[in-house]
Amino acid sequence: MKEFIFNSTAIFQIIVFLITMYYLILSLCGLYKKEDKGVEKCAPKNTFAMIIAAHNEEMVISNIIESLKDIDYPDELYDIFVVADNCTDNTAKIARECGVDVHERHVPDKRGKGCALEWMFDRIFKMDRKYDAIAIFDADNLVSKNFLKEMNYKLVQGYKVVQGYIDSKNPDDSWITESYSISFWTANRLFQLARSNLGLSNQIGGTGFCMDVEILKKLGWGATCLTEDLEFTCKLVLHGHKVGWAHNAIVYDEKPITLKQSWNQRKRWMKGFADVSSRFFFKLIKKSIKDRSFTALDCAFYTFQPFITLLTCLSAILTLLQNNAEHGLNIFVINYLFSPIIWKIFSILGFLFTPFVMLLEKKLSKVMFVVFAVYSLNMVVFSYVFGSTPTFNQIMIGNLVYLGIFIIGLGTMKNKYFLKLFVWYLLYGIYTLTWVPITIQGIIGKNNKDWNHTKHVRQISIQEVE
Repeated sequence: MKEFIFNSTAIFQIIVFLITMYYLILSLCGLYKKEDKGVEKCAPKNTFAMIIAAHNEEMVISNIIESLKDIDYPDELYDIFVVADNCTDNTAKIARECGVDVHERHVPDKRGKGCALEWMFDRIFKMDRKYDAIAIFDADNLVSKNFLKEMNYKLVQGYKVVQGYIDSKNPDDSWITESYSISFWTANRLFQLARSNLGLSNQIGGTGFCMDVEILKKLGWGATCLTEDLEFTCKLVLHGHKVGWAHNAIVYDEKPITLKQSWNQRKRWMKGFADVSSRFFFKLIKKSIKDRSFTALDCAFYTFQPFITLLTCLSAILTLLQNNAEHGLNIFVINYLFSPIIWKIFSILGFLFTPFVMLLEKKLSKVMFVVFAVYSLNMVVFSYVFGSTPTFNQIMIGNLVYLGIFIIGLGTMKNKYFLKLFVWYLLYGIYTLTWVPITIQGIIGKNNKDWNHTKHVRQISIQEVE
C-alpha cells in the first residue's frame, strides 16, 4: 500500500510539474518583443464599428467616447455606437450629448454583456452602411490613439480577430488594483505576446478587440455565457482561425478597488471558465489529435485553467505536508527531482520573474527592481544564519525581521511610493492565493449565470493615463 501511495503521488506530482514547465517555457517566449514598423507604412483601409457595451455607466461613458473620438484614424472610416443595456440612469442621455449613435436595450430577463452584444451585432448587420470589422469596448475603458492603426494592420495581415493590450488606468488606487494590474501586465507579456511569437492563437480578453464582420456572421456570436470572450475564442480555434495580438494597441481598463468587488468579478470569470471548459475542452483535444494542431491543444489547456489551478494547489499542499510532517507521509514530492540549491535558485528567479517583466513593460523602475533582487536573497541569508535545515519558527521569525528591515529602510526614503509598491507587491501573493477558493466557487457554481455588474466610480481621462 505504501508503494502504491508513493507511486501514485509521484505520477500526480510529475504531471503537475510538467504542466508548470510548459507554462514556464511558454512565458519565456514572451520576453522577446519584436519591433514591427510595418504599421506606419500600412494605409488605413478597414472600416470599423466601435461598440461600447454599457450598463448604468453615467460616471464614465463620456471619457471612453472622448478617447475614441480622438483616435488617430480617418473619421470617415469608423463610427461609435453605445449599447445602453437595461440602463436606469443617464448613460444613454450623456452618450447622445457626446454625439454618438446610442441604442437602448430593455430586456431584463436577458442581462449581460454577451446578450447585449448579440443584440447589437444583429442591428449593425442590417444597417445600410457596411463595416469591415467590429471593435468591442467596455464603458470604463480608455483607448490609445494608435488603436485602429494597429488593428487595421493586423487585419490586413490576414487575422480575422485581433486582441489589443489591456492595461490598467488605476493601478495606484489600492493593493487590489495594483495586483490586478500586475497580473494583466504579466499575462500580456508572458502569455499573449508569447503565443504571438510562437504562432499560436491568442485569447480574447473581453474588451479591446476587433472582429472581421464576415467571420462573425459565419460563426455567429452565440457567446452569451459569463465569459463570452473565451467561448468565441474556442469557436474560432475549432474552425481553424487564430486570434492575433496587437501589443501596442492599448486599452486602459478600470480595475476593481476592493477585495469584495474583485472576488465577485473573478468568481464570475471562473464560472464562465468552468462552463466553457466543460463544453469545449474535449472538442479542442479531439481537434488537436485529429489535425495535429498544437494551437488547439494550447487553447484546450487554457480553458482547463481552473482545474490546473486546483491541481497546482493540491501539489503544493502535499509537498508542505510531506516536508513538515514529523515522520513524513510516504508520498513523493517534487523536491526530490532536484537538489536544494537548485530549488533555492529557482525560487529566487521565480520571485524576480514578475518584477523583471514589469521592468520590461516599463511598469517598474530599476531602483525598485534592485530592491526586490536584494529582498529575494532571504533564503541565502537564512541558510547562512540558521544552517541548511532551519526550523519552522526560525523561518517565520527570520522572515519577519528581514521584512521589517526592508520596510524601515524604504520608509526612510523621501519617495514613499517605493514603500507602498514594495508592500503591495508582497500582498500580490495573497491576491494570487485567493484564486484557489474563487476557483472552487466558480466550478461549483458554473451553471449559475447571473451577471454581477461592477460599478465604476472614477472619472479618468485618456490624457491622465498616456
